[in-house]
Amino acid sequence: MALSYLEAVLCFMILMFIFETYLDIRQHRALKLPTLPKPLLGVISDEKFERSRAYSLDKSYFHFVHEFVTILMDTTILYYRSVPWFWKKSGELVTNVGLNAENEIIHTLAFLAGAMVWSKITDLSFSIYSTFVIEARHGFNKQTIWLFIRDMIKGVLLFMILGPPIVAAIIYIVQIGGPYLDIYLFGFMFALALLMMTIYPIVIAPLFNKFTPLPEGVLREKIEKLAASLKFPLKKLFVVDGSTRSSHSNAYMYGFFKNKRIVLYDTLIQQCTNEDEIVSVIAHELGHWKLNHIVYSFVAVQLLMFLQFGGYTLLLMFLQFGGYTLVRNSKDLFQSFGFEDQPIITGLIIFQHTRIPIQHLLSFCLNLVSRAFEFQADAFAKNLGYAPQLRAALVKLHEENLSAMNTDPWYSAYHYSHPPLVERLQALEDSDAKKND
Repeated sequence: MALSYLEAVLCFMILMFIFETYLDIRQHRALKLPTLPKPLLGVISDEKFERSRAYSLDKSYFHFVHEFVTILMDTTILYYRSVPWFWKKSGELVTNVGLNAENEIIHTLAFLAGAMVWSKITDLSFSIYSTFVIEARHGFNKQTIWLFIRDMIKGVLLFMILGPPIVAAIIYIVQIGGPYLDIYLFGFMFALALLMMTIYPIVIAPLFNKFTPLPEGVLREKIEKLAASLKFPLKKLFVVDGSTRSSHSNAYMYGFFKNKRIVLYDTLIQQCTNEDEIVSVIAHELGHWKLNHIVYSFVAVQLLMFLQFGGYTLLLMFLQFGGYTLVRNSKDLFQSFGFEDQPIITGLIIFQHTRIPIQHLLSFCLNLVSRAFEFQADAFAKNLGYAPQLRAALVKLHEENLSAMNTDPWYSAYHYSHPPLVERLQALEDSDAKKND
């Protein structure tokens, strides 16, 4: 007896959970190893190693619980057709408050609002435990409960402001798109991506963090000199108060064309007391820019998005006209997931679940590319003469962030977008050896 569409999706979800749990078990065993990898002996202090080991194991135990609860909830929701039930109830709610449930945009907004509330409720306990227990236990959390609540409220308000017009536009485009639906959807999402990349660092990010210009001094002079030598159009150099929430450190850049900006976390400046170490991290980031990694990544994401919309358009065509390639007919597909009617949001939900196999494969491939880019950016910084400083910075950041020192090769190959510390240090040493040869 052939599996229904829903049963096939559930089977794949469970199989992926089993596979990823197997990888998690492999990683957990690696984290429990009582000694450092040989390349890190004498490089990482024993005290930092024990702290990073304890932190990583705590996060690993938490991850097992979180993933089990997540797959249990997701499969239960799908199996018992809770989504179509909630779609029906959200329509009744819209009618009860005097609105027109026949208006698909209004009905969809009510449905998504309820879904957001459910998501916040189910995720809240995990977020609180992760932030105020695990992160606090290991000295990373700097948030107060009030700041945590305030950030959550701001996030909800942003969703309420930005969500309705975006959702309304998507539904309208699908309604009028016709045979060119994928092109229209892609064009809209491409424009939206550019808009969000523009306004997020200027309008949204400052709602959560304070950005101040990096003070005049040696560090600023060295960063500006490096940027000028590479013809990087640096317009502003900021420090963000990441320490108000966490002790983790980072640095990034953003901006289009000749309006580039660099942001340093204050924790990065505190942890790397040597200015040249901080500059080496910036050299790595500038390597991504100089080698066009940012452009390649953006183009790849947009191409994948276009292909996904093409797949969604294909699905809609099958749903509307019937077909025998991916689905037999629209009625069977929707009924398999428990839907009586065929609103656009339900088609998107079905599509999101049916593309899970491809999504996992694409994620793996993108991680492979990302790791290659990281090696190239490290080599770029090394060629600028920052190899010793970058090694020292990588070691210090891994120590201060209590990053995992022992990693399982299968787990890291599947999950990591950045190479493990051992591999990055080895690559820098190998490039030095090749140069000497």
